Amino acid sequence: MTLWILNGNVWDEASGGLLNKHVRVEAGQIAEIIDGANTPDTGSAEVIDAAGKLLSAGLIDMHVHLRDPGFEYKEDIATGTRSAAKGGFTTIACMPNTRPSTDTPETVKYILDKNANEGVVRVLPYAAITKNQLGRELTDFAALKEAGAIGFTDDGVGVQSAQMMKDAMTLAQSMDMPVIAHCEDNTLVEGLFFSEGEFARKNGLKGIPNESEAIHVGRDALLAETTGVHYHVCHVSTEQSVRLIRLAKSIGVRITAEVCPHHLVLSDEDIPGLDTNWKMNPPLRTPRDVQAVIEALEDGTIDMIVTDHAPHSAEEKAREIQLAPFGIVGFETAFPLLYTKFVLTGKWTLGFLLQRMTSDPARVFRLPTGRLEQGAPADLTLIDLNSERAVDPSTFASKSNNTPFGGWKLQGWPVTTIVNGAVVYSESAN
Repeated sequence: MTLWILNGNVWDEASGGLLNKHVRVEAGQIAEIIDGANTPDTGSAEVIDAAGKLLSAGLIDMHVHLRDPGFEYKEDIATGTRSAAKGGFTTIACMPNTRPSTDTPETVKYILDKNANEGVVRVLPYAAITKNQLGRELTDFAALKEAGAIGFTDDGVGVQSAQMMKDAMTLAQSMDMPVIAHCEDNTLVEGLFFSEGEFARKNGLKGIPNESEAIHVGRDALLAETTGVHYHVCHVSTEQSVRLIRLAKSIGVRITAEVCPHHLVLSDEDIPGLDTNWKMNPPLRTPRDVQAVIEALEDGTIDMIVTDHAPHSAEEKAREIQLAPFGIVGFETAFPLLYTKFVLTGKWTLGFLLQRMTSDPARVFRLPTGRLEQGAPADLTLIDLNSERAVDPSTFASKSNNTPFGGWKLQGWPVTTIVNGAVVYSESAN
């Protein structure tokens, strides 16, 4: 089937602006890109009129939680991938803290098979580093890779043993696979739920110190240097972590990193009270930390933006602050939040934001997607940069609506998402 996308506005890095283009899609690939001044013969092809809309390579999110298997009351592969598509994402990588944990080939196969039957975007499963993510025994890396895992992580918990992490890195390096780390020293965080900052002080709370993250970043950077593995740091949130990653990169360590939208736009001083929708891990840090991660993203110390989409049920988030789970949903607010905060204010170019959400994650994880060019997979996103509306959690495609951004007026909403040449989300059809 042939699909023509007509009159899309495509970011042009050379000119630093938008150019009008027509794109022809054949057999799931971008077959042709022509100048918008020319009128193509579309014949009997399906046509999407993208006039006035941004046309981008599909967004990529390398850190998400689909909760499937085991926690389907929070999210499942069907609802999670539809939420991703509504947010403009065409490729997502799901974390292994499910039940059972994604620590066997059978669970990896379950995720891939269920997505083939029920999902609407590309799902790339990570596998656990240790069995049941308990930090005691390595999983069968070779079997997990063969089953389709794209990397190894115990996200949700940090690997507490340096020897265990070194063994994991050595094994992963021998297989040319990345190790992805949730950096958290448990001895510094147990029983705590907000950062060590102004909010904690005002409320008489003992806070989570920045060192709890940075200690593992520093430890693992040294281990990555020794083993030569590709080491990727999850959801960086502290100034200290940034310094360590920057130093490691400067001496040639194969280290990459990610940051979440909420750590770019919110600090602990924005927390309105003991509201569990503001409880996340890593927690919101100080304004100084926020500035540090922004600068690190801008200078390439941090390579990409991820959402850490973490759905929880309304009943769970309604518990008192000590008992409510960490995490917020992120698919459906990520692009408009960052576009409004950074592009409309002139701090970033549109091209920079798109790069950090498309081609950069594709480059880091060696994916074939993330490119708007002839021959690339036809994973595409149309965004109405002029559309402004308030965030309404009741309209989320996700099963969950745990977000601190409810009511925020944002601009730049995805309206159509195409995966492998097929429309998987259209605002006009919803």
